[in-house]
Amino acid sequence: MKGFFYGWYFKCQSDTQTLAVIPAVHGTGKKRTCSVQIITNDGSWIIPFSADAFRQSGGYISIGQNRFGKKGIRLDIHTPELNIKGKLHFGPLAPLKYDIMGPFALVPHLECRHSVRSMRHSVCGTVYVNEKKYSFQNACGYWEGDRGCSFPKEYAWTQCSFPGGSLMLSVADIPIAGFHFNGVICAILWQGKEYRLATYLGAKAVQIQDGWIRIKQGDLELEVRLLNKAANPLKAPTMGDMVRTIHESAACRAYYRFRKGKITLFAFESDKASFEYEYPY
Repeated sequence: MKGFFYGWYFKCQSDTQTLAVIPAVHGTGKKRTCSVQIITNDGSWIIPFSADAFRQSGGYISIGQNRFGKKGIRLDIHTPELNIKGKLHFGPLAPLKYDIMGPFALVPHLECRHSVRSMRHSVCGTVYVNEKKYSFQNACGYWEGDRGCSFPKEYAWTQCSFPGGSLMLSVADIPIAGFHFNGVICAILWQGKEYRLATYLGAKAVQIQDGWIRIKQGDLELEVRLLNKAANPLKAPTMGDMVRTIHESAACRAYYRFRKGKITLFAFESDKASFEYEYPY
């Protein structure tokens, strides 16, 4: 059996605190396991579970006593390294108009397929992480997912919610039929309108260097700069085996500028950006 993984990414963020949670199932050969990863400003933890701890039904995932889905998440983990317990409730989700992968959703044998479940929703509740209280009252949530066999060899990903909008961008090395290209998927919600930049719509990454990314598609241009990372280690799949170490800043400083022709729709710095930058500096 070919290696595989399937997981969701939940980000919950208040004005002062960030909590991200990644439940996943993964396997290689005859070995099948699952895990829950936790990321905060203070650190990151991966908690392994046996395969029989994983359940999926009715649009929900359960791993042990932990439950994840469209109405919220419940966490209950107690190990020597991590004690986490609490419940978070989600408001109405904001899904995209259509699959972020576009026609690439139909291409067989891609090593990784991305999904965006909600660009922005409210989060309410309390979680205790090693006795530290994370309190969310009408806070901001984001939900996405990945499935396949491996994370891309090189990629950059960022997500940021901000007044009036929310965005996600992923640029990755995509191998198909013996050749490679930088694939782009990007969704932007701004003042009630959805913008889409993607390889299948003509988007190109015209710059990827030193944490600075520029995407152009017709008269649209998105510029992203990682200004001050605060990265914590996470585990990522290689042929379904969680042996690769990547680094994510759950909340760091970044710059975003989005232009349409000569008009700047928004330009700002935020210290609430999430960022993974796995290209060489």
